[in-house]
Amino acid sequence: MRTLLPQLARFGTVGLVGLVVDIALFNVLRLTVLTPEAIAEGPVIAKVISTSVAITINWLGSRYWTFRLEQRRPAMREAVEFAVVSVGGMLIAVGCLVISHYVLGFTSVLADNIATNVVGLLLGSAFRFALYRSWVFHPARAPRGEQEPA
Repeated sequence: MRTLLPQLARFGTVGLVGLVVDIALFNVLRLTVLTPEAIAEGPVIAKVISTSVAITINWLGSRYWTFRLEQRRPAMREAVEFAVVSVGGMLIAVGCLVISHYVLGFTSVLADNIATNVVGLLLGSAFRFALYRSWVFHPARAPRGEQEPA
């Protein structure tokens, strides 16, 4: 618990930076080149692009700050694992957007933001933190002889 709270605070800070990038880019794209009037799937495409950029920023922050003591594997392997978990989180946010926008018919910019950047963000963040901590950056996955003392 002693290390969990500071780590959770760092995770939140990194996530906040990613969130700002994600929301800003999503809205710029959603209101300009990817409007639903121009491209029916525009909001979904905008979310995939904005989240992909945020994933890159979040991986750098997570690797070099949030979970810096846990990094033990080659960066490329860790990046792939991080991407797999992040794509899972992105699918949760995109799923919330698809249900709200295309199934329930809430098509305003505000509704799209609530679905993907509030509901999807909360569900996706819980999913990502659990898997980053238990799989991607878990110290027990370090090569023998390099594990942190308990």
